[in-house]
Amino acid sequence: MLESKITEDIKTAMKSGEKIKVLVLRMFVSELKNKKIADKVKELDDKEVIGVMRKMAKRYVDSIDQFKKAGREDLVEKETIEFKVLKEYLPVEMEEDELTRIVEDVIRELGASSSQDMGGVMKNVLERVGGRADGKMVSGIVKEKLS
Repeated sequence: MLESKITEDIKTAMKSGEKIKVLVLRMFVSELKNKKIADKVKELDDKEVIGVMRKMAKRYVDSIDQFKKAGREDLVEKETIEFKVLKEYLPVEMEEDELTRIVEDVIRELGASSSQDMGGVMKNVLERVGGRADGKMVSGIVKEKLS
């Protein structure tokens, strides 16, 4: 399970003195605890863990963008380093061609023909890709195919 791997990696990073990795992974574990409390569950499956990780990664990307606009290169560098640590744990993103094929298959299977069917298509596609694609990219492809 991904969560237990991260816990082990924190221990290893502490022993080897990787302070940034420890910091990022501890923040991530904290986010997982918050999700468990919010959902009132004791355990999260890997899909949920990856979802939390994607949200955290999105915050890093947004922060890096904002710091660049503000001319804060020191903070851009710090956030970029932390983001790279988190990115090591994210599954490899799906190629756009493969994602487009999945969207087309789902549209065909559901008989979707207009933007009103977007919700059902999105739900099915996101279930199939299992966190290996960005929701914004999926949404864009679905909109394009349904219009």
